[in-house]
Amino acid sequence: MTDRPDFLFIMTDQHRADWLGCYGHPVVRTPNIDAIAAEGTRFDQFFVATPVCMPNRASFMTGRYPSVHGLRYNGCLLSRRANTFVDVLRAAGYRTAAIGKSHLQPFTDSEPFARDPFETGPIEEAWKPDGLDYTVEEPARYSDGDRFEVPTPYYGFDHVDMVTGHGDKAGGHYRQWFRETYPDWQELTDPANELPHNYTCPQAFRTPIPEDAYPTAYIRDRAAAYLKDNADSAAPLYTFVSFPDPHHPFNPPGRYWDMYDPDDFELSVRYEDHENPPPPLAHARREYEAGRMPKVRQISFMASDDHIREAMALSAGMVTMIDDAVGAIVDALKASGRYENTVIVFNSDHGDYLGDFNLMLKGAWPKDAITRVPMIWSDPSRRQGTATQALASTVDLAPTILERAGVRPYFGMQGESFSSALGGGPGERDSVFIEYNDGGKRMGFDPPARVRTLVTPDWHLSVYKDLDWGELYDRRADPHHLRNLWSSPAHADVKAALIQSLTHALIAQMDESPRSKRLA
Repeated sequence: MTDRPDFLFIMTDQHRADWLGCYGHPVVRTPNIDAIAAEGTRFDQFFVATPVCMPNRASFMTGRYPSVHGLRYNGCLLSRRANTFVDVLRAAGYRTAAIGKSHLQPFTDSEPFARDPFETGPIEEAWKPDGLDYTVEEPARYSDGDRFEVPTPYYGFDHVDMVTGHGDKAGGHYRQWFRETYPDWQELTDPANELPHNYTCPQAFRTPIPEDAYPTAYIRDRAAAYLKDNADSAAPLYTFVSFPDPHHPFNPPGRYWDMYDPDDFELSVRYEDHENPPPPLAHARREYEAGRMPKVRQISFMASDDHIREAMALSAGMVTMIDDAVGAIVDALKASGRYENTVIVFNSDHGDYLGDFNLMLKGAWPKDAITRVPMIWSDPSRRQGTATQALASTVDLAPTILERAGVRPYFGMQGESFSSALGGGPGERDSVFIEYNDGGKRMGFDPPARVRTLVTPDWHLSVYKDLDWGELYDRRADPHHLRNLWSSPAHADVKAALIQSLTHALIAQMDESPRSKRLA
């Protein structure tokens, strides 16, 4: 073992913390991820910087919050001027690779689903355009037969095997490989050729694509091949493997489709369990009772118990397929001879309501289901299974990885290393700060929601911009957030203290970079 370990970082998409065996799920089988946890530290209180894919992935890469790095909500982009911790590793001699989903630039060429009219003058935006290209992840780049070579370094990565989108409609290099490998690819992706099934939940689709042609299998095989090809690398490796599942649509292929029975799943809390439903939850209920579904597939919605159980069963199949892929990748790592010097990290970009209060997907209501994610750190310096209750955030990953690699971070990184929590220690944080910035109107918010949340070991506080209501929950006495204490006179002092702490966190949201070059 050396002082400069390799890193294998595995990320899933829209995967809540409690949907793994090692986190106590009673049904979902994840023996390979559980094995990583059995030799590592499992974080039980790990939260995202924001519960949305693109901005949180940018926070992961930069160690900075969305309001600072600028990728505030899906459809924005991470400026290529931004440094990432992968850039730092690369500058320090690491060989860097990204295999799977990146999503630091838009991977669709569609217009936003909602846009407020705004008349501009001769200058449209507050920022001058940087003149750089941000179409690397768009479908047009992968539309022909020749493999598109991503200009590198791509946010610090020298090797990029791109997968965009979700489910069996994923794009990028995967789509180019799929078209080349399967002559009948058009038939396999035609919705008219869906395999028969009796599921009726929204976005359930039984794909005819074979298991080994599904994006999860493609990423598995590409990651295993990369580890094999770099077994003799003199340079240390940072390998990022990112699966687009278990994000909706619900379409696990082959045997994973009916691996789980909907009747085996239970809803932990229903809409009726909330004592005083806040406006976004009440709005979702009204839409459900009126039979209205969102026009955009990415928007959260309320569903029946039966539909949620079906979605749970299909999501479980997707999770288990990922787990099988993780097992194959770890086996490839061991076969390469580099396992004993590799830090393995497992994480997700955000969660999913997945039935809590009868809600599905994610949205502008920041509950633990979408803000708390799995995080496992297995380090060759201590292959022992522990768990920690230390609070930690997505922004903390970059400084922790750099510290473990023995490399100093750049100026302006906002995260804090959680190395003191590895092995079960207490950690450094007494709270985590979470942003939510919506790019469109949903869940009854008009204008689009702006939410700031503070989580402590005891309390959850959420404040909504320009609204006279908020949320306060006792995390120990009320872990499911069933009773909003915002208006409780008995908790006025607690609320005031938390709002003061949140104010300090908001004051800290200033870009410190670049630092002053001259004395005042």
